Amino acid sequence: MTLLTKQACRNKYDNPLLQGAYERILMSVYLRSLLVVIFTWPTLSCAAENYGENPAALAIVDELVAEEGFERDALLRVFAEAEKQDSILEAIARPAEKTKPWFEYRRIFINDLREKQGREFFAEHRATLARAEQETGVPAEIIVAIIGVETSYGRITGSYRVLDALATLAFDYPRRSPFFTSELKHYLILTRDQGLDPAKLTGSYAGAMGYGQFMPSSYRSYAVDFDGDGSADIWKNPVDAIGSVANYFKRHGWRPGEAVVFPAQVKGEVSDDWFVQGRSGLKPERTVAEFAEAGVHATAAIDPQAVATAMKFELEDGHEYWLGLHNFYVITRYNHSAMYAMSVYQLSQRLSQAAIAENQ
Repeated sequence: MTLLTKQACRNKYDNPLLQGAYERILMSVYLRSLLVVIFTWPTLSCAAENYGENPAALAIVDELVAEEGFERDALLRVFAEAEKQDSILEAIARPAEKTKPWFEYRRIFINDLREKQGREFFAEHRATLARAEQETGVPAEIIVAIIGVETSYGRITGSYRVLDALATLAFDYPRRSPFFTSELKHYLILTRDQGLDPAKLTGSYAGAMGYGQFMPSSYRSYAVDFDGDGSADIWKNPVDAIGSVANYFKRHGWRPGEAVVFPAQVKGEVSDDWFVQGRSGLKPERTVAEFAEAGVHATAAIDPQAVATAMKFELEDGHEYWLGLHNFYVITRYNHSAMYAMSVYQLSQRLSQAAIAENQ
């Protein structure tokens, strides 16, 4: 290129009109590039957040192929569909049992609406509930209360894909990774065995499913085909759900006809060590007599040698005290929380009283 040509090239951009056109061209190129990034970002993000190449996921694939006879390619496709959900990690960090005092927590489950819906569920499935109680010894009102507390009688069963929930918690929640890794394996086995698509089932942020919010391992251990149609469907079939909840309690040692919990009074200063602290102390190990000596007295007649656990629940203006017996402990096997078990029990009592009144 000659010196004259170079000079001409430089001079043409000195012209304001040509300069403006040049800048518009550059801006157009920039905007097109920006739009490409914006519209392809969700795809890139999803690709980065799925678990198709996660080392822990690949280890599960190896294990299930070797031990359970899975097809490797099928599992790899499943994990490529599993996506990390930050909202799941946020939800599990603030469960109501840990963030609310008893007087607020109780209002979630013990209210007129939940009682009304429970009475309707009770009436609709009276024959199934009576059969479940007869076969397992678990009171119908306890079964209904569990389903009521868990899902408002099947109305709210969770909107998270179970696959996403379990994968997120298995691979991105280190504190409980072993538990959720085990549940993820149980889930893949049960969906294969039941002929279900693992990418389509929905549940809670923790991967619990159906009317009674069974975790996958609970499904495999306790779910039953209560209507005899060849499938244990806890997702859409309330008959199977009722039978499965009753079976869960029976298998965890429910004692028919025994009391559940009694109100108590505290006299003098009693150390907090005598009361349930979170998950600690739920299993009854001290006798009613030992609690009485420490200052925690039952307000009803209980065998002094019966083992119990003591609970101290926060009210708006003080505390209330309870002594839970073996059957109360069985309720906590469903959810390891004394407040949860007390909500189930108190809702069951309201439903029982309503059922008695309706039959008079």
